Amino acid sequence: MEQNNEKITGTMPGEPEAAGAADVSKLADRRPILRHRWFLYLTEFFAGMSVMAVELGASRLLAPYFSSSQIVWTIIIGTIMIAMALGNIYGGRSADKKPDPDRLYARVIIAAIWIGLIPVLGKYVILGISGVLIFSVGSNFLVIAGFAACMVIFVFPLFLLGTVTPSLVKFATDNLEDNGRLVGNLNASNTVGSIIGTFVPTFVSIPSVGTAVTFLIFAGILLALAATYYITSKLALRKIKKLPAAMVIFLVCCIFGHNNSFAFWQKDLLYEGESIYNYLQVYEDDDFVSLSTNVLFGVQSVYRKTPGLTGMYYDYAMGAAFMAGVNEKDLSVLVLGNGSGTFATQCGRYFTNVTVEGVEIDQKITDLAKTYFGMPDNVKVTTYDGRAFLNAVDTKYDVIMVDAYQDITIPFQMSSVEFFKLVRDHLTDGGVMVVNMNMKANREDGINRYLADTISTVFSEVWVRDVPGETNLELFASQNPNMIAKFHEQTELEDNEELRVAMQQVGELLAEYQPGNHILTDDCAPVELLGMRMIDDLIREQVERYRKIYQEGGMKALLEQL
Repeated sequence: MEQNNEKITGTMPGEPEAAGAADVSKLADRRPILRHRWFLYLTEFFAGMSVMAVELGASRLLAPYFSSSQIVWTIIIGTIMIAMALGNIYGGRSADKKPDPDRLYARVIIAAIWIGLIPVLGKYVILGISGVLIFSVGSNFLVIAGFAACMVIFVFPLFLLGTVTPSLVKFATDNLEDNGRLVGNLNASNTVGSIIGTFVPTFVSIPSVGTAVTFLIFAGILLALAATYYITSKLALRKIKKLPAAMVIFLVCCIFGHNNSFAFWQKDLLYEGESIYNYLQVYEDDDFVSLSTNVLFGVQSVYRKTPGLTGMYYDYAMGAAFMAGVNEKDLSVLVLGNGSGTFATQCGRYFTNVTVEGVEIDQKITDLAKTYFGMPDNVKVTTYDGRAFLNAVDTKYDVIMVDAYQDITIPFQMSSVEFFKLVRDHLTDGGVMVVNMNMKANREDGINRYLADTISTVFSEVWVRDVPGETNLELFASQNPNMIAKFHEQTELEDNEELRVAMQQVGELLAEYQPGNHILTDDCAPVELLGMRMIDDLIREQVERYRKIYQEGGMKALLEQL
């Protein structure tokens, strides 16, 4: 390894001085800190670390509005790669034209301030872009809006950070004797920083202090790095008169950007925060407490404050207990995607002979379920992926509810033939699976069609029931040919009048599913693209009226109508 105080000088022994080498040597003489290669490696390290931290922060900033699907991740990675590639090209050309480190660290300052402004202005930019595009884009809204938001918010600062590596190679290389080792060390520093920048936001900063503060932390690191360079280079300090202004702007960002609220227009939330997996929002009205993991696509779980049915799909899903014979024997129920425990709570309220077990990948949601949603203490919840749980246990259940689909965010590993075979193998004789599908539409090639067709290859009995007034569809599946007869028989035996009437309403519109050939497998399950089609359809239905107003009268007419 090079000595820490190695001076960047001259040329190879016996060689004429290379073009530009003398300039680099003079810069090192006037910038004492450049004599120490550890500072160059440190710059590379924090540049790589910040790029990955911003990338992961981007996913969390976008998720509450566009979901955290593979589509969104593809957009983020693609735009960041574009920014870095352009930054590499510009950085190399700029360094060749004028090898001045002052300009590089000025770019680092600008990148730091931009990143610091993201938690202050980013959510407003996202909503502004979404508000325009939702009325002007006919399809692929998530792709176009997500890509536009990424381009506006993240490309410029990462383009600037992309100039770091080629610039430092130029400043550090003064001869050809060890330039390969030098470039390798710089790239290694960048890579190690990127690795650490991947783990720290995911497992430390975002769960602990949130996405907004994570952006501020890494903006502060970059700003401190550039400030160190300028403060130790007196000549450069006279040239960078904007450094104090940058410090002031960053301080303002810290004051106004630490708030991690994404739904900033709502002021009466019981809880708003983040976990490793989700943005989380809890709010209440006179009748319900609700959980949402985004701010654009609705509610994931509810808790009714007074005893009674919810009036939502959870009531319809309880039909599975009657199909499994709840009024003639004790039942064991497994909920994959327990959420805040709505289904478990409802089962506890209406059945005394049902034992419920839940699986929820997000421990923080389980904590919220106990704090705000009255989930019974006797409901055992395992923090695990639903499919991985089934692979790990041999227990059989009378009812298995699959409720792990959140709008476009459908885990492909819980949508395939292989997954539903696992569910079938964990059901008792006569056991029933109920699946909540939350993107009901009339498309023949929609996500629900694919899921139902896939389930039909595994189960002999598949029946469906629409949920009135919602986009949900409940699917019941079993190997028991008498499943529906059992349902009607058990419904008539129900003592609770409210529940008995509700189940009779469910039974009136139960329809046997007619399968097609749209099959999802572990090898091929394009659930994100299928879900995106449904989101486009739902958006189109909801905003058609407003889009017409916008097209006829422009933004002024739209604002007046709203």
